[in-house]
Amino acid sequence: MLGGIEDLIREVLNFRYEEYPFELFSASHLAAIMVSIGCMVGLYIFRDYVKGSMKNLLKWVLVTFLVLSEVSFQVWYGLNDLWDVTINLPFQLCSMSLYLCTIMLISNNYRMFEISFFSSMSGAFIAIVTPELFFGYPHFRFFQFFLAHLSIVLSCLYMVWIVGYRLSFGSVIRAFMALNGIAVVAYAVNKVVGANYMFLMHKPYNASPIDYLGEYPWYLLSLEGGSLLLFLLLYAPFALFKKNRKGER
Repeated sequence: MLGGIEDLIREVLNFRYEEYPFELFSASHLAAIMVSIGCMVGLYIFRDYVKGSMKNLLKWVLVTFLVLSEVSFQVWYGLNDLWDVTINLPFQLCSMSLYLCTIMLISNNYRMFEISFFSSMSGAFIAIVTPELFFGYPHFRFFQFFLAHLSIVLSCLYMVWIVGYRLSFGSVIRAFMALNGIAVVAYAVNKVVGANYMFLMHKPYNASPIDYLGEYPWYLLSLEGGSLLLFLLLYAPFALFKKNRKGER
């Protein structure tokens, strides 16, 4: 019995993605999307209850999930002798978001919230719907991927719905400048180690929406414009809420 469990664990931790192919909008992917949306809706519905006795508990549950997601990802690569400085440093946007959101939750720092919300929400939610994922259900990477991205989204929503933080237009500007600052650091790392973090050196090798944004380096300008547009869309509900509050007065 124990040997069978060990064999199963080794099997789902392997790196043979051809044995567990991921299919976009397959039953397992749709289930992951529905669970993710359900968790977001549930957090909103029960926000008043969570603000009471559950507030601190939920914060540390989210911190645990964020840390566990990143540590298990790094260990998985290590167990398969595939850990690589060009892949595993935290300079891809979603990997970076795990660190940003962890610091945000622990510190309750508003400036960190501004950066984390815009940088993390845009990438993580899109990743849940259209993931760049090569391992399907029931592989370890499938569960790790969706747990990581859902934890990122829930952490940002926690700061809004439970902690009560709000964003201003200045938050958009500061977050956009911070993201560009991070990109400068990532570019320097890319040059030193020969990586392609944040796709600053070339497009992804697999098909992606970036293919429609022009050739290098022009697609980087398109990414800049697209990021700013996403930031403004994320800010829109806060602007409308603020306008309605003023109207009530």
